[in-house]
Amino acid sequence: MAKRMIIEIERDLCDGCGLCTTACAEGALVLDEENKAKLAREIYCDGLGACLDVCPTGALKVVERESDSYDAQATYQHVLNTRGEEAAAHVHGAEAGTEDACLIESQSDKRSQSPLGCPGSRAREIQPQAPSRDAAQVSGRSELSQWPIQLHLVSPHAPYFDNSDLLIAADCTAFTLGSFHQDLLKGKKLIIACPKLDDTTPYIEKLTELLKHNTVYSLTVARMVVPCCSGLIHIVNEAIERSGAGIHIKELVIGIDGQIIAPGQ
Repeated sequence: MAKRMIIEIERDLCDGCGLCTTACAEGALVLDEENKAKLAREIYCDGLGACLDVCPTGALKVVERESDSYDAQATYQHVLNTRGEEAAAHVHGAEAGTEDACLIESQSDKRSQSPLGCPGSRAREIQPQAPSRDAAQVSGRSELSQWPIQLHLVSPHAPYFDNSDLLIAADCTAFTLGSFHQDLLKGKKLIIACPKLDDTTPYIEKLTELLKHNTVYSLTVARMVVPCCSGLIHIVNEAIERSGAGIHIKELVIGIDGQIIAPGQ
């Protein structure tokens, strides 16, 4: 048993509405005999806090404490048995066991330190192309300036993160916001992650390491409006706190219609 992030319920504030029990795709929350929310089993809670946004009374919060680790496979079976196959497909980390060798080895950052292994995860900086004479007529110019970008694959010690402006974006934002490259990515280094479907176990530690050992001038977090995506903010906030970086987050919330609906302060 080790310390990890997990949901905590303040019973006096819980009004028994049950919204959290349906917002949690992992089925970790249920109502007890007094119509109060409780954890069905701690191993079903991934600690990302998708339930926080739907609680009308503020009875839920994410805390760090001693607990058994989140068990994706046990959670998958739990949801399969109680909600069916379609719901089970959305359980966080249920497919973790099928990751390919490149992804598995990258979690120890071996490839970021060595030219051996999966070439697709080798750290490299990308030089921006000079705009052509008719650039005004060319759409879709990439503003990506480094590789890799997926949080499982990046090295927190990659040199391009030092003295940078950093954008941490949920996977879906680039597909939803048509001007992602021009409005969000231009001039920034990029990390992408999905707080819902990724195995996020190493994410806080990796971001903590990155913020400890690099000077990051600004940090923007872009996420989707859907509740499960708010987990990305919790991950980044925890990493900032652990690193002692004292950096302010600019949060951008993207609607499913492709509009920026709630720019953070």
